[in-house]
Amino acid sequence: MYNYIKVIKLKIIISAGGTGGHIYPALAILKKFQEKEKHLEVIYIGTHDRMEKDIIPNMKIKYIPLEIYGFSKKKLFRDFKNIFLIRKAIKKCLKIMEEFKPDVVIGAGGYVTYPVIRAAHKLGIKTFIHEQNSVAGKSNITLAKYVDLVGVSFKNSEEYFKTAKKVIYTGNPCGENALVAKKIPKSTYGFKESDKLIIIVAGSQGSNSLNEKFQAFLKLVENEEYKILYITGKNFYDDFVKNNVFPKNVKVVPYVDNLAGLMKSAYLIISRAGASTISEILALKIPSILIPSPYVANNHQYYNALDLVNLKVAELIEEKRLDANLIQITINEIINTKKYSEMKKNLEKLNIKASSTIIYEQIKELLK
Repeated sequence: MYNYIKVIKLKIIISAGGTGGHIYPALAILKKFQEKEKHLEVIYIGTHDRMEKDIIPNMKIKYIPLEIYGFSKKKLFRDFKNIFLIRKAIKKCLKIMEEFKPDVVIGAGGYVTYPVIRAAHKLGIKTFIHEQNSVAGKSNITLAKYVDLVGVSFKNSEEYFKTAKKVIYTGNPCGENALVAKKIPKSTYGFKESDKLIIIVAGSQGSNSLNEKFQAFLKLVENEEYKILYITGKNFYDDFVKNNVFPKNVKVVPYVDNLAGLMKSAYLIISRAGASTISEILALKIPSILIPSPYVANNHQYYNALDLVNLKVAELIEEKRLDANLIQITINEIINTKKYSEMKKNLEKLNIKASSTIIYEQIKELLK
């Protein structure tokens, strides 16, 4: 007599595209499913021309691209063409899902998720979408009425999803990733472990506009007790250091591969206010100065940062106000007064949730 063990496979389709702010939370959710499910089958659906088309296949995850674009008032011909591309993409997704038969379809933002979630809804497949920003994206707002569950990173985002069946506060999955990142010691960059290290980073790609203003600031800090690690972004490093001599307490690098691991050694962070970065700052409980990018949709980074200011765990400087003197004054106001300890206390009070675990458990509940 033979005993046969029935293998229960879980099949998921996950979609997110355009920027790291969508892709990396999607990957954090996927990582949790891979940890929890021994027999998992995954298809990732993304765009044909954005960064996920390279990132995902390199991770040996089955990848299917869709030709689809975001709408733009400046490109009317492409917008007209895009209407047909969306219909074509929905049909392609319907075929994929009819063949693959996923248990759940997950969207983590970007316009590519629209045809994916719509197709899943048409077939009666369970669906979940996640919103990373304080101001919800257009695709997620539009999709809310078609999905079974919405997860949000900021409590105030719930107001955008009044048409949804159910909305839950999950936080951002990237924060959980930061907690398990391997710490990079200060000595890696020539600092002492006792140094008060300020890390300054202008987003994953860097920012020419910020680099210009920080060049002047870095030359003012020679007599300050703190140390600075400035991350320019790969494309800006050569121009940033060319013909420039910085004080001994300043180190300039083009890029840091494990930024979350380095952040564990930081006394203070100065950065843009992307959703993933904020989730890491909150998870690691680091006081920060946030400089929102004014070049993003709906000025959402400003509202991301404002949420932290209201929690009294960060300071906000708009880029249009930014100059070398203001940066120096703001840093000194934080680290040379009781404000720093107050920020730390407020960060400790926050209940930073294990976001990807919550999402996994809620989706499993959905599938019962």
